[in-house]
Amino acid sequence: MKNMKGMKREFRELSRHITLPKGFVAGASACGIKPSGKRDLGIIAGTGDLAGAVVTTGNQIIGEPIKWIRSVLPRGCGKIRGVVINAGNSNVCTGPAGLADAKTMACLTAKALDTTAQKVLVASTGVIGQRLPMTKVRRGIAEAGASLGLRNDAAFLQAMMTTDLREKSAVVQTTIDRRGVTVAGVVKGSGMIAPSLATMIGVITTDAAISPSVLRTMLRGAVRGSFNAVSVDTDQSTSDVVVILASGQAGLAGEANAKIAKKMPNIKPGTPAYAKFCEALQEVCDALAWQIAADGEGATRVVRVRVRRARNDADAQAAAMSVANSPLVKTAVHGADPNWGRVAMALGKSAAKVQAETLTIKIGSPEKLVKVFARGQGCRFDEKTASKLLASGEVVIDCDLGLGKGKFQALTCDLSREYISINADYTT
Repeated sequence: MKNMKGMKREFRELSRHITLPKGFVAGASACGIKPSGKRDLGIIAGTGDLAGAVVTTGNQIIGEPIKWIRSVLPRGCGKIRGVVINAGNSNVCTGPAGLADAKTMACLTAKALDTTAQKVLVASTGVIGQRLPMTKVRRGIAEAGASLGLRNDAAFLQAMMTTDLREKSAVVQTTIDRRGVTVAGVVKGSGMIAPSLATMIGVITTDAAISPSVLRTMLRGAVRGSFNAVSVDTDQSTSDVVVILASGQAGLAGEANAKIAKKMPNIKPGTPAYAKFCEALQEVCDALAWQIAADGEGATRVVRVRVRRARNDADAQAAAMSVANSPLVKTAVHGADPNWGRVAMALGKSAAKVQAETLTIKIGSPEKLVKVFARGQGCRFDEKTASKLLASGEVVIDCDLGLGKGKFQALTCDLSREYISINADYTT
């Protein structure tokens, strides 16, 4: 593999984000898929085989790359060498020819990585219904493969982006079994955002040692309260995928104690190491999910919907997502209008059990909440103060159902005129 010489020095001085964990390299190119001419194809790979796990979209209409992923990882996990991602064209609803294109992308990337196509995952994002320009894709994969190294994290992330305005990344470093472990992630997603997976492509890397099956369990747990709790516009993508890759190289180099410089043993369920890694993974996923909401198309503020004391967690999730998905709630937030009736309406129309007599609603910011509804009727409150809080960068809507111990938190954003402009002109 190219650019391997001097990796340790580059890792310490230059690398960040997805190649920060030991054992990863990335590359990117601008091959002309995007009309803008910006970077549009990237590869993230291991210096050796990786344990991998995926979660993919729940949409019944799926892209050809999702079909490829499910064919090589029928159980959602396995040994992976790398992932190739393009933006500008989602390769969805393109039939057998489109599936052949996805396979070709895997084969070309496998050649660059000196591995087999079955160990390469493919993800695409962009316009639906158009064939990929494969001449450009071939050139892009060759260029990205030739550039693999530790300096390309930002370029890789830019190559994933479509309508995103911000690069989204997160890193957590911790100590597990006396070894320094890093969990890092990048994500793209701005519009067509709704569970499951919040319409996104995400790549998470770690140098911890974890088997593929255990990795999948961990990922599914982390996704529920993060990516599956985000909604920008209620529209679920055909191309959602989150990938987690583990190199197992934590502790292989740079350890002061030679006894712990040996290969890290696999993290096992039910152990303190398992709990600590899950905590770090959840933190990364939560941070990435927040960034998706903050970068929602046309968004001016993040909205955190907290539902407490529901009958159970499922009810709490249903109630929270109903509020988060309500256009009336989202437009009220955009206008800094403390119209609590819209929140009550959204709770009541959900599948959750809701009783006005036990319900309390508060709105505001993370620093201050104003009670606006309790025990079946509105409360007296200072509307100017409430409006000012709704104009802050992050808005909190707190709903206490008063019926049990269930809880859930959803993330969304306000709905502005700019969202309409962005999506009305998306393909024209």
